[in-house]
Amino acid sequence: MKITEVEVICLRVPNIEERCIWGEDAVIVKIYTDEGIVGIGETDSSPLVVKSIIETPNSNLACFGLKELLIGENPLEIEKLWNKMYEGSNYMGRRGAGIHAISAIDIALWDIAGKYHKVPVYKLLGGKYRDKIRAYGTFIPADTVKENKQIVRDLKNKGFNSLKFGGGVLGDDPDTDYEIIKAVREEAGKDFELQIDLAAKWKTPEHTLYMAEKLKDFNLNWIEEPIGSDDLIGYRKLGNSIKPMIAGGETLTTTYEFMNFLEVGKPDLVQPDVTRCGGITEALKIYELSEKHGTKLVPHGFSTGILIAATVHFLAACENTDLIEYSQSTSPLYKDLVKNKIEFKDGYVKVPECIGLGIELDEEVIKKYRIF
Repeated sequence: MKITEVEVICLRVPNIEERCIWGEDAVIVKIYTDEGIVGIGETDSSPLVVKSIIETPNSNLACFGLKELLIGENPLEIEKLWNKMYEGSNYMGRRGAGIHAISAIDIALWDIAGKYHKVPVYKLLGGKYRDKIRAYGTFIPADTVKENKQIVRDLKNKGFNSLKFGGGVLGDDPDTDYEIIKAVREEAGKDFELQIDLAAKWKTPEHTLYMAEKLKDFNLNWIEEPIGSDDLIGYRKLGNSIKPMIAGGETLTTTYEFMNFLEVGKPDLVQPDVTRCGGITEALKIYELSEKHGTKLVPHGFSTGILIAATVHFLAACENTDLIEYSQSTSPLYKDLVKNKIEFKDGYVKVPECIGLGIELDEEVIKKYRIF
């Protein structure tokens, strides 16, 4: 079997000149083969940057577009192709968007392998340790206390027993942070599991320590990315100083960055995103790293149903990590792009018995929101 084409599909809900928020754009990769099998992947990154990295013509021996490296190759040789892409894009890749593009392709290759062997991807990863995975819901907080209470009320009624919120106004003002977190805790209840995500808006470990003390009565499970992911000394200070677990890692790529994060930053939770860190192939290696460092892994995930499927298969094959992020985005790309999106029910998502990743795309949604 040979790869014959790599198609990059850029989707966007708002017009190109309008502001886009989390979940309102997406980039999908389809890999075609000469046996008619098509693999589907995605990355949660800048769509046009990823498209360029995949489609650009080569500039030198270490600066190839990924598509050029893949055409004619056997898609079942996944590890070999990962290394070929990493080495062949060395000058423009190695981290960041270069690895995001590799992640989308890697996920699509695993989908092809599952379809070729007619088994779920998790079986190719070594088998599943669980039939269902506990899920927590993630939402972007509204601006007012009343609106946030209603959001929490609705999500509890859906069956969630764990929630995380971040983005929006959270992190912009200490008093606003306090009032929103207080309102969410009051609505959720005393023993309900709550996490917050600051998207690095608290900036410094000193301010984070101040806020953690201010919020101590709200019994937060973890504080996610209070500071930038490059501030490894800051992460270590926080982990040694405050009670809520300190989580991070969604912006990191490759085992090299995660090794540094685990060894120097020493987070309580590490959060690779399968669509950014290097795909399923690299996520498995990061999981092994986290195990060696005694650090729990809980993946990041706030995009489409493709990401959910890839994350579920990955987590099913990991023995000691059993919690998945389940976006509550209102974007049509999240809600409608994947016709058979893995559903949440009574606190869990089921590991699907399917062929490959089991993804069925809605081509009408693609047609409606496609920009390139």
